[in-house]
Amino acid sequence: MSAAPSRLRPSAPTPVHRSALRERPAAGLRAGSRRADRDVLWLYLLSRAGVWATAYCARWLFPADRDARRPAPVLSTFEQWDWGHYLRIAREGYFPGSAGPWQSGWDNREAFFPGFPLTLRAVHAVVPSWTAAGLLISFAAGAVAVLALARIARLHLPETIADRRAVLLLLCSPCAVFLAVGYTEALFLALALPAWLAAQRGDWRLAAILTALATTVRVSGLFLAAAVALHFLLTARADRPWRAWPWLALPALPVAAFTGFLHARTGDWMAWQHAQERGWYRAFHPPWETWANTWRDAFDRTRTTDYAFMFQAELAALAVGVLLCGLLLLRRRWPEALYVGLSLCALGTSYWYTSIPRATLLWWPLWIALAGWSLRGPRFLVAHLCLAAPVTTVFALAFFTGRWAG
Repeated sequence: MSAAPSRLRPSAPTPVHRSALRERPAAGLRAGSRRADRDVLWLYLLSRAGVWATAYCARWLFPADRDARRPAPVLSTFEQWDWGHYLRIAREGYFPGSAGPWQSGWDNREAFFPGFPLTLRAVHAVVPSWTAAGLLISFAAGAVAVLALARIARLHLPETIADRRAVLLLLCSPCAVFLAVGYTEALFLALALPAWLAAQRGDWRLAAILTALATTVRVSGLFLAAAVALHFLLTARADRPWRAWPWLALPALPVAAFTGFLHARTGDWMAWQHAQERGWYRAFHPPWETWANTWRDAFDRTRTTDYAFMFQAELAALAVGVLLCGLLLLRRRWPEALYVGLSLCALGTSYWYTSIPRATLLWWPLWIALAGWSLRGPRFLVAHLCLAAPVTTVFALAFFTGRWAG
C-alpha cells in the first residue's frame, strides 16, 4: 500500500512540477485537462451502471421472501439502514412533536449532522420521490468528488494516467456502494476534496468555506479543518496573507450551531455524543479494549456470521488506516497524516469498531498512494482489481439485501 518517494510528494508542488508546467503551452494543458476530466466522468458513469446492475440483480436473486414471485420495488434496495434516519430528519425534523431522547425507543437521530437531510429536503422540492432525491444528490456529488480527486492526484503524480488510476481505485474500493446510495459519503467528498484542492492552491477563504460546508455533513469535516489549518501553517511565508487565518476557524461554526440547537431542544450540551453512545456504543474506550471487543465479536462465534464478517472487515480497515497513517508520516505529509489519524482516533476508541470500512472512502491519500504504486508496474493494478472487485460486489449485495452492519 505504500508508495515510492516519487509517487507521494510533499503537499506543495515542487519546483520541478512548476518548471514542467511553464514549458507546456497553456492551451495544451487546458485541452489535456478537459480530456482527462471527460475520461474520469466516463469511468464514473460506467461504475454507476455497475452499481445499478448489482442492485437490479439483488432485487431478483435475493428477495426477503424466498417464495416471492415479484421483485421488490425498484428503489427499495437503496432504502437501507442509515437512510431511514436521513429520511426522517428531512421529513419530520430532529424532534417532531414532543418526541426526543427522553422517550423509550427513540431512534437517536440527533447523532446525524443536518447537511445531508437539509439538502435532501431541498432536492425533494423538485424530485417527488425521497429515495430518488437522495440518489440524485449522491450521483451529482460523486461526479464532483471524482473530478476533485483526479485534480489532487495530478498535483502529486506527474504521470498522465495517475488521476484516472486514483479514481478507478476509489470507485472499485470495497465500500464504493456508499458513494451511489443516499448516504453522506459522496456529498462530504464533493465538499471536502475541493476544499483540500483550494488549500493546495493557497485559496484559504474558499478552503475554509467548503470545509465549513463539509462539516455540516459529517463530523469528519473537523478533521479536515485541522488538516487545512496545519497545511496553512506549514506553507505560510512572510509574504502570505496572514489575514486569511481567521477564516480557518469558520468550520467550527456549523458544529457550534448544531450543538446549540440540540442543547436548546434537549438541555444537553453533549446531546450529539450521547446519541452516538446510545445508538452505536461510541462511548470512549481505550484502543486496546476496542480491539479486543471487535476481535471477540469477529472470531469467537459470539455473533451471527454476517455480523462477524463485518467486524472482520472493521479490523482489516483499521489495519489499512494505520499503515496509511504511518506511510504519510514517513513521507512527511503531516496534514494528511493528521486527517487520517484523527479519523482513526475517533473511530478506534469506541466499544468496538464501527464504520471504518466506509471511512476509507474519505481517505483520499489512500487512493493517491495506491495509484502511485500501480504506476510502478501493471501487476499491482491487476492483482488489486482482481481481489477488490469481488469484495466490492459482495459488500454491495450485503447493503442492497439489508445485511450490512457497519
